[in-house]
Amino acid sequence: MQTILRLDLAGQPRGWITLHEAITAYAKGDVVYGIGDVLPPIFGGIQRSNGLRSRIDLQPIVAIQGKIIQGFSPPLCNRTLFRRDDHRCLYCGQQSARTELTRDHVLPTSRGGTDRWENVVAACKRCNWQKDNQTPEEARMPLLAVPFRPNPWEWHFLAKDRVFADQMQYLSRRFRAKRAWAA
Repeated sequence: MQTILRLDLAGQPRGWITLHEAITAYAKGDVVYGIGDVLPPIFGGIQRSNGLRSRIDLQPIVAIQGKIIQGFSPPLCNRTLFRRDDHRCLYCGQQSARTELTRDHVLPTSRGGTDRWENVVAACKRCNWQKDNQTPEEARMPLLAVPFRPNPWEWHFLAKDRVFADQMQYLSRRFRAKRAWAA
């Protein structure tokens, strides 16, 4: 299903909305501006008063009326974590299906580690079991990459399976570095 990238008035990504929600925003006049190539038109019914058929032209990125909210803390879930790590175990480097990966805490929670982006990595079940309740150094299993918190633009990309080219171009301009998963 097509989704539209929703921005606040400052151009900050604020989520993904369905086509239906975007049509409603356009019809209510809540869309302040749109970015990107116009998508195929959406046609509605025929108006009784003038006999014309209604039509809405959508863009893949829309800024919607409302408050500008400062700060965005990207929620942590396995789906976006595994995409951040390119579905790769950060201990052995093996790329795996989502069902074969686990969330591993670099500093185990039982030893004071927290469940946050900077302390979690994707790990295959074998490596997670082998590392057990140790740090990577104690287990002699060095990390292949440093875990990081994605910025709002990176997170919005990671949160979607399918992204239009215009949406990708808009989001990727603000990625902190070149990302293998964004190629």
